[in-house]
Amino acid sequence: MTDVPFTGLTRDSWAAVADQLLLSLRGWASPEHARIDLPGQSSAYGPVSDSLEAFARSFLLAAIRLKGEDGKDPHDLAGWYAEGLRAGTDPASPHAWPRPDQLGQAKVEACSIALGLHLSRPWLWDRLDDRDRVQIVAWLATVVGEQYPPINWVWFQIVVETFLKSVGGPWSRDDIESGLAVHEALYRGHGWYADGPERAFDHYNGWALHVYPLLWASMDPGLSDVALQDAWRDRLSAFLDSTVHLIGANGSPLIQGRSLTYRFAAAAPLWMGAITGATSVTPGVLRRASSGILKHFLDHEVPDQRGLLTLGWYGEWPAIAQSYSGPGSPYWAVKGMLGLMLPADHPVWTAAEEPLPVERSDFTRELAEPGWLVSGTQSDGIVRVVNHGTDHSVPGDERADSPLYARLGYSTHTMPPLSTPYWAQPLENSITIVHPELGHSHRNGFTTVGPGSSVASMHWVRTTDDTGPEHGSGRGGAVVPGPVVAMTSALHGSHEVRAARIDPNAELGPDWQIEFSGWPLTADHITTVSPAEARANNLTSTIKPHTPFTSTAIRRTADSEALGTHTATPYLQAPATPGTLYVAVISLSGPTPDPEPQIHLTPTHLHITWPNNTQTTHPLPTPVSGGWWSPGSPVRGR
Repeated sequence: MTDVPFTGLTRDSWAAVADQLLLSLRGWASPEHARIDLPGQSSAYGPVSDSLEAFARSFLLAAIRLKGEDGKDPHDLAGWYAEGLRAGTDPASPHAWPRPDQLGQAKVEACSIALGLHLSRPWLWDRLDDRDRVQIVAWLATVVGEQYPPINWVWFQIVVETFLKSVGGPWSRDDIESGLAVHEALYRGHGWYADGPERAFDHYNGWALHVYPLLWASMDPGLSDVALQDAWRDRLSAFLDSTVHLIGANGSPLIQGRSLTYRFAAAAPLWMGAITGATSVTPGVLRRASSGILKHFLDHEVPDQRGLLTLGWYGEWPAIAQSYSGPGSPYWAVKGMLGLMLPADHPVWTAAEEPLPVERSDFTRELAEPGWLVSGTQSDGIVRVVNHGTDHSVPGDERADSPLYARLGYSTHTMPPLSTPYWAQPLENSITIVHPELGHSHRNGFTTVGPGSSVASMHWVRTTDDTGPEHGSGRGGAVVPGPVVAMTSALHGSHEVRAARIDPNAELGPDWQIEFSGWPLTADHITTVSPAEARANNLTSTIKPHTPFTSTAIRRTADSEALGTHTATPYLQAPATPGTLYVAVISLSGPTPDPEPQIHLTPTHLHITWPNNTQTTHPLPTPVSGGWWSPGSPVRGR
């Protein structure tokens, strides 16, 4: 197809996937459709909550289909979901849903229900009888006056109460204004929000904090200030410029952050750019990016042979889920289908697909808010990120490193291992101090110093003490303090040049080691080329010392992540010596590795000549009078 040379996906292709998802759920529904009891691992909130989740999230997709088809409804989506709404909000029904004032997760799902009712109003809400409307309003109205955590959740209350206002139900202007104030407090600049007071930069930027504001503004334009709407549009535009640079040529979004099981929900902000026009990204790139994300999962048998979205990334792998996720949770992926609201003659559906940034040329970018250096390479289609700014924490926090947030590297082609050992110790893409008894140290709570630089008070955490729910942050527990380590990264092409220095005044044991670990490769079969190089699935992970290290090896684990059965990570170790500078090259590439960069060290700087002859200079991690930080610029406490 000439207009979809990259993905082959048309609007009809998208619609077919959406309808398959909706129709495949019907066999798992209760007789009145209010509960959709899917197979799989239950969330911490139990099966009743999980079944509500499956209903509410799939209802949003049904509403998107109704709106996009102007009410044409060959599968009776409106009638089927109307029955479920009727039973779920009827207190006398054996399948009645827990109310939002009874169950926190119901606050989340109420938003999908309210937004779905708004989008499908002419074909569903307007055709309900008065008794049903009163009953639904009574269920939704239990959100009024409720407290919501100061994260993306405030939008769940804002959206529900705005729908209630539109149908004559109860609502609170104070609730809406306080929620908007929280949202504004989350903004950090250049299109980036933190999902809370912590350095929580992840896909919630896209599928929540950029989706809800402009959808909500269209629900009741009189409720929001025009200047604020303009600001949201500008922020979305800036964010989408970053977003298209964080998608690999394979269509994968960056594999980082919590709720990865939402999969192609990562396309949601791209569709918001198309829906609102608030973007400088061309319709052809928006289409290629969105369809590329969906195709990436379709090519890996998502949905499964039953037509279901399971807890996992490709196939079912429940360990990817947080405690709040159950079998219905993956259906937040439907936000990635918002483009189906747009008619077939919209420019995003008629424009020919254009290449992504990584398909046009190599690039490097700095994203200051999340503290990321980004490199995309056209030859292998990989986008990789080096992270010195995100840990889902705050400076000084002494929890363990979260593998979803606090690693030094993330990419579109590798996944951080998420099995229990990797929550207990950072065993890949990290700089650690290895204690003979306590194992690998953590850097969580580090201070970002500048682009590609941070300083960490290393510490060890007894994570077995933490029996609480897992929501993506690092685990807590008894803490043993360690030395301060300054670290710096330079990123270009497939290579990161990584440098670290231990506080020269630190007191270390004789058997302590410093470790640099590289990119994890996961597959059913991995080839070890040397102690410094592993290959799998047309990817190569290497680590090469520049300053002396005493050992090089490949760490192998089994069943550690969702991409395969075996994980291999190259790493280097050397005796941990106060004041010593350690430098290595960590690389992730396609099957043919790039030539190594040439490195020249001076007492204060790192001079690098990259394989394409580009030359860069970077201050080294250096102790300075009156303190310890890197690399010679004022510490930014964020």
